[in-house]
Amino acid sequence: NNRDSVVFSRLVGLRSRLILSRMSSGTTDSTTGNQYDVVVDPFCFRQFEESEKAKGYSGTVFKTSIAKFEAIVNSRYDASLLKEGYAPFCKHLFIENDFTDAQVNVLEITLENEHLLRTSYEARNEKELPVLTRFFPRDLVSSVKNPLPVGKYLDLILYSRDQINKENAAMGNDSNSDAPWGIVSIKSQDVDYELPMQPITSMRNALGEEHGGSGVPIDRNAYMTAYNYWKNHAVVS
Repeated sequence: NNRDSVVFSRLVGLRSRLILSRMSSGTTDSTTGNQYDVVVDPFCFRQFEESEKAKGYSGTVFKTSIAKFEAIVNSRYDASLLKEGYAPFCKHLFIENDFTDAQVNVLEITLENEHLLRTSYEARNEKELPVLTRFFPRDLVSSVKNPLPVGKYLDLILYSRDQINKENAAMGNDSNSDAPWGIVSIKSQDVDYELPMQPITSMRNALGEEHGGSGVPIDRNAYMTAYNYWKNHAVVS
């Protein structure tokens, strides 16, 4: 109803001011921040058009504001819906993608498109060690006339506040939030379950926190499952 819409708009407006403060001055109102179970961690700001970090980022970038995104996610949040991730501190929350135009960003490798594959050494921020990645350039596999399909679901990858604080301490960062969960990555996809982690990401995670990893040893079985999927697929970037 109209009253609910007004309340929602006011909450989004308040949250927008808080996030702008986090992005610019690094300060936050912890009382306001505590109303949410899940917030977008600054590491994930690069996936939102309003952030300076989005410039030059080649992955999925959302036109939706961070404040609105957080408001919608928390309106749908239920702890019972959390799915296990690659480590105890990592969870997945799958929500229907009915409020963004985010396209799927994984394609099967075929004889018709394998010549379009590219490789590059990339780091997700200036403090990480660059690793070798393989991808399809977006402008070669998608166009205005033939866009990639919009994903049916969003896979929100969450880290616990304790883990985020540990990694921030090692890297000299501060998320300026004490919400229980921080969104560190968002994937648009057509299934409501986790796609295998890219093998190179498993390797990166196995690095020490001071190098941008989480210090979690590689699980050989999980790694081979990922290998069997990603040898035939690549991200669009």
